[in-house]
Amino acid sequence: MSREPGGTADVVVVGGGAAGLSLAYRLVETGVATVTVVEPPDGPPRPAERTWCYWDHGDEDGDGDGDGGGDGDGGGDGDFEEAVTATWPLLRVHGPDGDPLTVDPAPARYRMVRSAAFERLVHARLACAPGGLLLRATADTVRDVPGGAEVRCTTQHGRAVILRSRYVFDSRPLRALPPARTQLFQHFRGWFVRTRTDRFDPAVADLMDFRVPQPRHGLAFGYVLPLAPDRALVEYTEFSRTPLTTAAYEAALGHYAREVLRLGEFTVDTAEQGVIPMTDARFPRRVGAAVFRIGTAGGATRPATGYTFAAVQRHSRAIAAALRDGRGNVPAPHGRRALAMDAVLLRALDTGRIDGPAFFTGLFRRTPPQRLLRFLDGATSVREEWGIGLRTPVGPMLRTALEVPFLPRRPHPAPVPGESPR
Repeated sequence: MSREPGGTADVVVVGGGAAGLSLAYRLVETGVATVTVVEPPDGPPRPAERTWCYWDHGDEDGDGDGDGGGDGDGGGDGDFEEAVTATWPLLRVHGPDGDPLTVDPAPARYRMVRSAAFERLVHARLACAPGGLLLRATADTVRDVPGGAEVRCTTQHGRAVILRSRYVFDSRPLRALPPARTQLFQHFRGWFVRTRTDRFDPAVADLMDFRVPQPRHGLAFGYVLPLAPDRALVEYTEFSRTPLTTAAYEAALGHYAREVLRLGEFTVDTAEQGVIPMTDARFPRRVGAAVFRIGTAGGATRPATGYTFAAVQRHSRAIAAALRDGRGNVPAPHGRRALAMDAVLLRALDTGRIDGPAFFTGLFRRTPPQRLLRFLDGATSVREEWGIGLRTPVGPMLRTALEVPFLPRRPHPAPVPGESPR
């Protein structure tokens, strides 16, 4: 690497997850800025390995607009192809009645990235870049100083390091979520299973399988990403106000794998568990004259779906363009219209005015797949959105849309989620 820890850089990125590493890569790859990434050393501060998924629309500029995230969470990002674990050309939804619906969203493909592979790839690229530096340390304080910002860190060996830069982008999870009108969580546990016989179709990703018992409040579904005919990630997911205990997730997963999927004899290689905020809270992107938040902490998680990875890619490109053009602010990760629609959907789900399984199954049944992915991506036109809206429960959704602007934003006592694994 070309610079020593400490001293100055154009940008300091705090946190080495999807958001922090994606932005750092984008800045050094395009030559917009020199970057120091502050990443926790190995040990308890580092999060467990995570799975991030998105669909790549195949457009050349990678912005998700060529054919239609979130988040859909259109990535269109060939930059990280080496870190992609698996892809699926077909998507499937199982309705509550058990009927499957398989759609072909070509040219889009659903993709899985494992965090360890992604981190290795970006670390290697930062090591080769003239303007990149990775510092393994704990960020203690982040503050504005004359002419920029300062990050005080402690290395894994106990040495104090002071970093100064024009800008700091902080991706660390918030201690508490901002006040919201509606706050749900997408919470889940998944098993990487290996079956005794071939049980999976590697061409099809099951995004939502509603053939599971539904909770009294919210909705639940299974999620299956085949890695081979005899291997898959099998998850149980809920959209609700409160996460479950690990024992409860294990029981639900066991029921889904054995009674619904009928996998027969299988072993569990590893497990993952996570909580993703689904909230219409306003996430402050700028927390100082030269300090910005990114990732889930900066509002990159799509409220109605929980997807984050591809929104982070789009946001990283937008930040790089803003710095290149000398703009002192960064754009929002999602458009206002998309966030307004998400606020209505969250409220309708939370109040029980719409049936969640029927609603999402209906979206897939009644909407062409490319248009649906653009809609979930926040890339549809007003005309397309009206057409989709007229195919949803119009009365409950209209009532909710009229109500939402008058609801107060208030704190919601709930577990604080970490970085999104979607």
